[in-house]
Amino acid sequence: MTRPQLLLVAHGTRNPRGVDMIASLADAVSEKVGPTRVAFVDVLGPSPAEVLRDSSRPTVLVPAFLASGYHVHGDVPQEVAASGHTAVAVTRALGPDPILARVLVQRLEAAGWRPGDAVVLAAAGSSDPRALRDVRGASRMLSSLVRTTVRIAYVATGSPRVPEVVGTLRAQGARRVFIASYLLAPGLFHSRLADAGADGVSAPLGVTDSIVDLVVQRYCVGARLVLAR
Repeated sequence: MTRPQLLLVAHGTRNPRGVDMIASLADAVSEKVGPTRVAFVDVLGPSPAEVLRDSSRPTVLVPAFLASGYHVHGDVPQEVAASGHTAVAVTRALGPDPILARVLVQRLEAAGWRPGDAVVLAAAGSSDPRALRDVRGASRMLSSLVRTTVRIAYVATGSPRVPEVVGTLRAQGARRVFIASYLLAPGLFHSRLADAGADGVSAPLGVTDSIVDLVVQRYCVGARLVLAR
């Protein structure tokens, strides 16, 4: 039986480093599950519908999102429907997940965070309550690992904003405040964190062996579903 192809779907960005990061993730995943294609729901193409129309192979679509908001619940199903493809399994998004929480801790430690330092989880933000719920889940996972309450703040959409939360923690007596960047790739959103007044900012999640394995896990679940149809 033909192994399903993997379609990794990301938001899309004009920042070439962000595009390169998704390409690098797809390349790393392809070494484990075979050729992996990439599509974007916004800013640039190809769209998921365009990629799906290009092949009749059973396909597992993995949303490369850290929270499931409108893009995952709205754009992705619409793209699948528009493609006319009849053998597509859509997995859940990458986040929240304990694997991502562990990578966040690694990134914080690399930025100089030490136990006892305050932590702000900086997410892009969304007007979709489902995405906000997912961010809260990510915050709880990170809190359990760093053994302190992690505060949530948003970079682009929603409140409170990152500088506000950093300032509040300072006013409450925090001596050192670190920002955990809950973003996949470098770009405009991540660059804003440097001016938020923290003592350190972690690097974006990026491509790690564990994140590659997470994508593979999602693929394997989707492959079983699409082949069972």
